[in-house]
Amino acid sequence: MAYRFNLNETSFHGYGAIEAIPEEIVKRGFKKGLICTDESLVKFKVVEKVTTLLDKANLAYEVYDKIKPNPTIENVKEGVAAFKAAGADYILAIGGGSSMDTAKAIGIIITNPEFSDVRSLEGTAPTKYPCAPIIAVPTTAGTAAEVTINYVITDEEKHRKFVCVDPNDMPIIAVVDPTMMSSMPKGLTAATGMDALTHAIEGYITKGAWALSDMFHIEAIRIISHNIEKAVNNEKDGREAMALGQYIAGMGFSNVGLGLVHAMAHPLSALYDTPHGVACSILLPTVMRFNAPYTGEKYRNIAAAMGVKDTDKMSEEEYRKAACDAVQNLSLAVGIPANLKGIVKESDLSFLADSALADACYPGNPTEVTKEQVIAIYKSLL
Repeated sequence: MAYRFNLNETSFHGYGAIEAIPEEIVKRGFKKGLICTDESLVKFKVVEKVTTLLDKANLAYEVYDKIKPNPTIENVKEGVAAFKAAGADYILAIGGGSSMDTAKAIGIIITNPEFSDVRSLEGTAPTKYPCAPIIAVPTTAGTAAEVTINYVITDEEKHRKFVCVDPNDMPIIAVVDPTMMSSMPKGLTAATGMDALTHAIEGYITKGAWALSDMFHIEAIRIISHNIEKAVNNEKDGREAMALGQYIAGMGFSNVGLGLVHAMAHPLSALYDTPHGVACSILLPTVMRFNAPYTGEKYRNIAAAMGVKDTDKMSEEEYRKAACDAVQNLSLAVGIPANLKGIVKESDLSFLADSALADACYPGNPTEVTKEQVIAIYKSLL
């Protein structure tokens, strides 16, 4: 069996990494960029950290900053129009997963206009050409969208999110600079960090996992679990470690898939606008307990990576419980809600379950799940 692995052409890491952006733009012969971002990042002068460098180098750009936290079909269509109106030849995505996901969809449609209705990109769309060049600059340590072939768009009309998986959408350059993440408030740092941990754990136990992806995921679990609290407290080394840990997780899961946590989290964001990282964090320990019988000895390795002692002396039941408890305790320690009370309405459970089982992340789960079981998991958290 052949395994495919997609990664960025180039990536820059560490404090000051953004200073490489102008040189890369010039070297590649790009003439004008469209900056895809959101209004808050402009307002709080996060985007300015990059535009100051562009201005100093006399590099042309325009800004599209209307992207929502859960980016919509309309955001993509507006972005395509903005790209064309600007006469741009590349995209500079500055933000969290929302900005980078929107940039990917825009870039794909620019080079594959037959998919301009956006909905046709769902799943593994048969696009022919690589997207317009994207330089991705994350401002959160969580989604790893800068190194993945995945993006998620919200269909507001149908109250659902749809996942797109396409090697043609990969940013050519990722610039992972903790400087861009230093202004994240505690709540967002915690939520995005737990999203990154979810990526690492789901990627580690997914059906498609193999030796190379396992190597990335277990290291990401170690880095994230040991540094997320430091990042929440805005400690410099914690920020840098989380920036790296979430990227490593992305290197893995992008190539092997995720599972039920993400499949169940997506409809919560689509229906209730729940922050994606919060939804994943709440669901993760419960879904881990559900999946435990189908994971071999991997929970022993997860527990050990998270700092649990003497896992080699534990029984199967003990190390599986230890892994789930470690995740639960970490989530609570960084301030994530313990349940879905006040978020989910019982009358929506059937719709949520149907949406989860139709989600592109679900097939990667280590075991099959029935609609009744999905409803039961949601209910257990109410």
